[in-house]
Amino acid sequence: ESQCPRATMASLSLARLAGRASNRFLAQQQCPLTGHAQLRRMAVPLAAVPLTQQKRFLSIHEHHSMDLLRKFGVDIPRGRAARTPQEAEAVAAELGTPDMVIKAQVLAGGRGKGTFQSGLKGGVRTVFSPSEVRMFAEQMLGQRLVTHQTGADGRPCNEVFICERQYARREYYFAILMDRASAGPVLVGSSQGGVDIESVAAENPDAIVQQPVDIFEGLQLGDAEKFAEKMGFTKGCVKQAAENLVKLYDMFIQLDCTLLEINPMAEDANGHVICMDAKLNFDPNAEERQPEVFKLRDFSQEDPREVAASKFNLNYIGLDGSIGCLVNGAGLAMSTMDIIKLHGGEPANFLDVGGGATAEQVTEAFKIISSDPKVSAVLVNIFGGIMRCDVIAQGIIAAAATLDLRIPLVVRLQGTKMKEAQQLIQESGLRIIAIDDLDEAAEKVVQMSDIVKLAQKAAVNVKFQLPI
Repeated sequence: ESQCPRATMASLSLARLAGRASNRFLAQQQCPLTGHAQLRRMAVPLAAVPLTQQKRFLSIHEHHSMDLLRKFGVDIPRGRAARTPQEAEAVAAELGTPDMVIKAQVLAGGRGKGTFQSGLKGGVRTVFSPSEVRMFAEQMLGQRLVTHQTGADGRPCNEVFICERQYARREYYFAILMDRASAGPVLVGSSQGGVDIESVAAENPDAIVQQPVDIFEGLQLGDAEKFAEKMGFTKGCVKQAAENLVKLYDMFIQLDCTLLEINPMAEDANGHVICMDAKLNFDPNAEERQPEVFKLRDFSQEDPREVAASKFNLNYIGLDGSIGCLVNGAGLAMSTMDIIKLHGGEPANFLDVGGGATAEQVTEAFKIISSDPKVSAVLVNIFGGIMRCDVIAQGIIAAAATLDLRIPLVVRLQGTKMKEAQQLIQESGLRIIAIDDLDEAAEKVVQMSDIVKLAQKAAVNVKFQLPI
């Protein structure tokens, strides 16, 4: 994934900055740590991806991550999640401590600095009694939390995590991620934990240490102790820290993780090493091997259009533009988005129907695209190899009739069964703009989109109707 010798941390940073960028397609980027060229795999150009979007691999809530850590014997604070204010108060009473923390369970970074749409500031609050826990739970549950990663709409908070407060003497950062350059897992650590690791990488890259792990041999205790020393653990805590590192590594491998992040891993006042927070991501292809983990997926935290697309095996990523795209093949989809931008337009989505799509899948793809209120025109670009153009045409016709589409639809169909597809469209009685040349098709869809947006801006009741 990278030719840069210090790009592992850069890969982690870029993956976060890229939001939902997939790990499928190669694009050259610059390592923010060294400036060296590196190859990153992503589905769309970084400039086209809004920073508010999620990554496409499975991510689970903090309290689920902490439960998994507990099952693997890792030392963590006591705590439990709650879905109602009454349950939150009961959990606080069970903990039996006056020092607690209540955390909004939202899949986004920056929760502590976030703001609920109700006006409450901070999704992570220190609390001192069960009644105070209930008070904050009432203000968090059922509300949407807005952070620098969620966008203005925020994400819903359906659960809160109440845990005992730990007083850290020192805080460290620790992560394990898969690294293509070292052909296996790599440990990433820093003595500067409890803060934004991207800032550490940018301001003081020497504070970050790395160590590849032979995936066949695994992480040995001796190697873990050496890494704990590099991270800066005090002499009396090195062994305990190393034992936790080995457990975390075993968990990373056994659960098919793509990222395991502990921030902070801390030494408390009594010299105990505790994992205070946890973030886990999982290989999306591991669902068959990890059914219990994938049951923890929270669909309420995801774009409903992506959830709908996944049910029909469609690869969809919502973007911020106004031109909907339906394409077969990821490379062609990227090229289509690029040529739309070349003509002054902005793609509203990345949607790859794949090589074996059915008419039903195409219809569902149109439903997803047309559900976006920003979409003012749609470009269909199909190169029929494995995918037959007549199947796409059948789906387009069914979608136009079922959904009563009233936005411009530009279609380019080339390849297998192209003539049959063109005949189906001609006989459908629908006003579909069919263009053979991709450049012309992109220019036309941008023009049509501009016309619709101009009419909408002027509050002119003009509709592009597909039925003649």
